[in-house]
Amino acid sequence: MAFHLPSPSGASRLKRQLISVFVALCAVMAFSASVLPARAEQVEQQQRYAQDELLNAGHTFFGTASAGLASVLERTVQQYGLPNGYVLGEEASGALFGGLRYGEGMLHTRNAGDHKVFWQGPSLGWDIGGDGNRTMMLVYNLNSTQDIFHRFVGLSGQAYLVGGLGITALKHRDTILVPVRTGVGARLGVNVGYLKMRPYATWNPF
Repeated sequence: MAFHLPSPSGASRLKRQLISVFVALCAVMAFSASVLPARAEQVEQQQRYAQDELLNAGHTFFGTASAGLASVLERTVQQYGLPNGYVLGEEASGALFGGLRYGEGMLHTRNAGDHKVFWQGPSLGWDIGGDGNRTMMLVYNLNSTQDIFHRFVGLSGQAYLVGGLGITALKHRDTILVPVRTGVGARLGVNVGYLKMRPYATWNPF
């Protein structure tokens, strides 16, 4: 069997074709590298809640106790950005230097629907007393609804009062909860501890 080498002109055409294909592939890869991250960021932005949406939900939920909510949300968004979930619920707590907190509410997300959640947790601090109050929790970096069912520990130095509302920051890995509490429920002593988030109710605070 005889093999025929391509003519010089044929080899030149083949080389040009291969170069054209390589350049086209490079262009496609460069386009994908620029478009896909931008698309992913756009989708992520669409899953977050705007400050106005949170403010409207908070005003409806807190009612007359929401006077300082705009300042609270502004400060929180400046520090953590826009959340991709939030919880509206009620809780009760009591403390005698050490205390307990129990609550339940509804987790709201754009892409995974609404889910019932419960939380409990012990605390240490200088508080004495008990209260029941409404709570709005802003949720950050929630990749799936299962990410919220963990123990969230308070971040040191992240408890403060704004406009009669108490705020603290709790974290588990990359997921951050920022509970906003009303009235007497804003006692900072209760905020020194952790919250255990669960999909079911229990009396076990640990």
